[in-house]
Amino acid sequence: MERTLKHLEPERLWFRFSEICNVPRPSKKEEKIAAYLKSFAGKLKLECMEDDCGNVLIRKKASPGYENHKGVVLQSHMDMVCEKNSDIVHDFNKDPIRPRVEGDWVKATGTTLGADDGIGIAVQLAILESDITHGPLECLFTKDEETGLTGAFGLKPGLLQSSILINLDSEDEGQIFIGCAGGKDTVANIPLATEKMPDGHLCYKISMTGLKGGHSGDDINKGLGNATKLLNRFLWNADRDFGLRISSYDAGNLRNALAREGFSIASIPEFHSAAFEKSVETYFHDLTGELHVTEPLLMFSAVRLPAVQQVWSKSLQKAVLDSVYGCPHGVLAMSREIPNFVETSTNLASVKVNEGKVWITTSQRSSVESSKKDVSDMVESVFLLAGAEVTHSAGYPGWKPNPDSTLLKLTVESYKRLFNEEPKVLAIHAGLECGLIGAIYPGMDMVSFGPTIKGAHSPDERLHIPSVTRFWELTLEILRKL
Repeated sequence: MERTLKHLEPERLWFRFSEICNVPRPSKKEEKIAAYLKSFAGKLKLECMEDDCGNVLIRKKASPGYENHKGVVLQSHMDMVCEKNSDIVHDFNKDPIRPRVEGDWVKATGTTLGADDGIGIAVQLAILESDITHGPLECLFTKDEETGLTGAFGLKPGLLQSSILINLDSEDEGQIFIGCAGGKDTVANIPLATEKMPDGHLCYKISMTGLKGGHSGDDINKGLGNATKLLNRFLWNADRDFGLRISSYDAGNLRNALAREGFSIASIPEFHSAAFEKSVETYFHDLTGELHVTEPLLMFSAVRLPAVQQVWSKSLQKAVLDSVYGCPHGVLAMSREIPNFVETSTNLASVKVNEGKVWITTSQRSSVESSKKDVSDMVESVFLLAGAEVTHSAGYPGWKPNPDSTLLKLTVESYKRLFNEEPKVLAIHAGLECGLIGAIYPGMDMVSFGPTIKGAHSPDERLHIPSVTRFWELTLEILRKL
């Protein structure tokens, strides 16, 4: 019999996850999932509120006999990263995610699964509707974690009554996180300028596809390809070698995802066509040699198209190609204190044309505040040389580790008692909302853990079923012991 989510245990947890998959929840468009959560609370007659920012908080009284136990906040985020393969028709604003079971994994088809952080939401709801023993319980569901941490930024002092918080948004079972990097986005724009395509040119659609993509924090050190960088590298050389002229450029997507695909429509003088097509084959061969271990499905091609009317001006093309080529991407520094921990990185996320401008989006992360500013300034300087207008987001703070945390000690002891294994205690290069929450609620004792999620922020996202069981059991054990 083919397994579905209905056949998985714990039944209520997986039922709630399947329901969450049916509710559209793109970042900044969390109205439907917020309504679902409020309806859920109403049916159970639980205290529920939505703050001015759009965060939802559900409270449940302590189990009988647990009234004097410490209160705890279980926290997840409502939104999901909406990424799909270019050949998939899916509207994240209205279409449900279609999860399926393959062996020990739950996956979607051609889209992100939304286990980040749908599985955290599911754990909270399954606990709220169960008779599991616990002290006073608050379940916080934050808005827009993925594209701006809007909900965490908008939290007000006094909303939360507990002094302990468990963040349910980590992605490696067996690892307990007590710190994270801070981050900032840097966006450059250059006004679009076009002119008539020169006579005697042939047009091509140039495509970079098949890359894995992934989380720009968790996966930045894994040697994966960046479609924006790789496509730009070819265009830069073809400009020099064949007088290539760009008509369109669309690479990458979200600022917190590694670019998986990139496309350009460009033209070259017809007398260069044979040499140009040979260069495409050569470049594909070069890339497979460089990335065959980490990107075995990489594809690169150029397909002849009918002629287009307009191309970018030469000055715009030079500014974009030079600055994107020169923009840093990847790990810039490793921690001197924590072994194998990325300290500082930057992600060249995308190149898009919109509202009469070429937009280049990047994202910087560091667990050292001064280094975060340094790499943001470094990226800015590259685009200023190209004459671009550059802006930075406000950014978000890192979460400073507290190895003496009482909650950490309890979590480690609970893990060892349940699974007879020693968990790893780590900081994470990805951003977590704990840094912001800790700034608003000084003294909040916090840890973060979760099940194993691979390929987050990409259509390859998959959720490891056995790890969900452990995630569930650990959460319940901590609630019982607090």
